[in-house]
Amino acid sequence: MRYFLLLLFICVTTNTAANAAVEEDPFAPTEQQQNKAVDGLTAPMYKPLMERYILDELRAVRQDQQKLREDVTKQVTHAQLDTADRALTYTTDTINNVFFIITATASILVLVGWNSLRDVKNKVEDIVNTRVSVITDEYEDRLKVLEEKLRVRSEEILSNQERISLTNEVHSLWMRANLESDFANKIEIFDEILQRNPEDIEAIAYKADALLELNETEKAVELCNQALEMDSNYGYAYWQRACAYALIHEHADALADIKMALDLSPNLRNELLHESAFASLHDNDSFNAIVSAA
Repeated sequence: MRYFLLLLFICVTTNTAANAAVEEDPFAPTEQQQNKAVDGLTAPMYKPLMERYILDELRAVRQDQQKLREDVTKQVTHAQLDTADRALTYTTDTINNVFFIITATASILVLVGWNSLRDVKNKVEDIVNTRVSVITDEYEDRLKVLEEKLRVRSEEILSNQERISLTNEVHSLWMRANLESDFANKIEIFDEILQRNPEDIEAIAYKADALLELNETEKAVELCNQALEMDSNYGYAYWQRACAYALIHEHADALADIKMALDLSPNLRNELLHESAFASLHDNDSFNAIVSAA
């Protein structure tokens, strides 16, 4: 009870002090001034966080992957159930056929008038065994073919699932690389992409670009050569190698690579004068001719 009264006293005192402070402040804005200030706003007072967008995208990717896993499990389960149903149907049909054969054979033997029931029994057993063996072999072959198709289909589903997972991981790494401002960290991200897909030519070219920003020209040239060995028609690799040659003042090689890059990727013409690596070529007549032709 004592604590309750003390708490009540503190609340009343705080409320009274707050009201007194409001009443004593002559410079406090009126409600009309506040409404006018709110109406005068022309832009939102906040900006959505890019990190939140990325987290939502990653969450959506995980949910899609989980749904895909559930769908694959359901498909495999249904396929197994269908196989079991077919096997039971084959077995039932075989037994029915055996009984029909026995009945027909007994009727024929009675009509023909064989003298000994033992002969009838032996003949029936031989016929039944032969027929059952033929039907069994036929259905076993069919089941083997069906099992092989199921195995191949399951392997395809698992392979597609792994490729989808790998694609999602690479996509996430590219998003991280686009948001990263530190070139050393960008190189690490490109290395992770190349670990998952060593033949990603675009990752190799962008890694070379990051190396040029760190003045590691020789490594950048090696990466460009590696990318061109994989695809000799990739214009951006010629562009990056031209940047590297321009930085080490090998102007003839740089101009040759610039021409190749523009032939393969004409959209790069807009970057000729904005590329800082080509600063040493601005006084070169051949370079100026290329710029004028663009």
